[in-house]
Amino acid sequence: MAKERQIFHDSVADCAFRAKWYLGRTAIYAVLILWAFICLFPIFWTLTTSFKMAPDVMQGNLTPWVDYTPQWLGWRSIGLSPDTWGEYSTVREQFMLRFWNSTIISVSASLLALVLGSLAAYGLSRFEYRFGPMKNDDISFFFLSQLILPPVVLALPFLVLYREVELLDTRLGLILLYTLTVMPIVIWIMRDQFSSIPTELEEAALVDGLSIWGAFLTIILPIALPGMVAAFILCLVLTWNEYFFAALLTSTEAVTLPVMVASQTGSQGINWWSMAALSTAAILPLIVIGIVLERYIIKGMAAGAVK
Repeated sequence: MAKERQIFHDSVADCAFRAKWYLGRTAIYAVLILWAFICLFPIFWTLTTSFKMAPDVMQGNLTPWVDYTPQWLGWRSIGLSPDTWGEYSTVREQFMLRFWNSTIISVSASLLALVLGSLAAYGLSRFEYRFGPMKNDDISFFFLSQLILPPVVLALPFLVLYREVELLDTRLGLILLYTLTVMPIVIWIMRDQFSSIPTELEEAALVDGLSIWGAFLTIILPIALPGMVAAFILCLVLTWNEYFFAALLTSTEAVTLPVMVASQTGSQGINWWSMAALSTAAILPLIVIGIVLERYIIKGMAAGAVK
């Protein structure tokens, strides 16, 4: 009798444990689903708005094929609808010019900041520097503190400087400026990445006959690759979405997508459908790059672990 009672209590305890476990898992997934919905809803709203007519936007219709019938009004306004592909479109040419400006400027600035910032971070993680009373930690914090300055403080100096050196409304001007603005982030991320790599690996490589540059390129970089890809993605997102300096320092030739998106206003108000179509076309490359480089991050981590 006592044995049967013990078995009964054990089964009850096991059922209670399982119920508690399933309840906890359900609560976790419910929170994650809710958070995913909150994060993805702006993208859903932007995408669906690009297929709405003006009355649908004003009435707040949300669900396609339920509240409204999707149309190509927003995409037609920028020359990217199926029925306008075979026709000449001035708006499409303007969009492609802005798209290539954003692509060239953001990718070039991100790569340049990644190279220069990684070299600076490697030096700060491996050698001791002193600049007056400042040591390595102070120098690193000085770089990061440059992000505290609001962009409007730098507006007039850069405007005057770029006018004197003839860099106004040029891709090169924005590339140099964006490189300067995102490099502190690269230095801060990559310094921690390099500091986590044991110096014994470089010492062993030097003993085997490699030079300092050879050890850095063949040993350190493969291990630090995940951090470099993460820093590159962050720089790419920041430079791609930058609006203030792009609007201030460009006018016709080097205008980027954020400036074009913000210009979708008229005398009768904001063209929400056009702005939504432009925004969707602008964020799509970032989504694709994020998916591709996510796999590359995993591959880089595996390669670094093996090496």
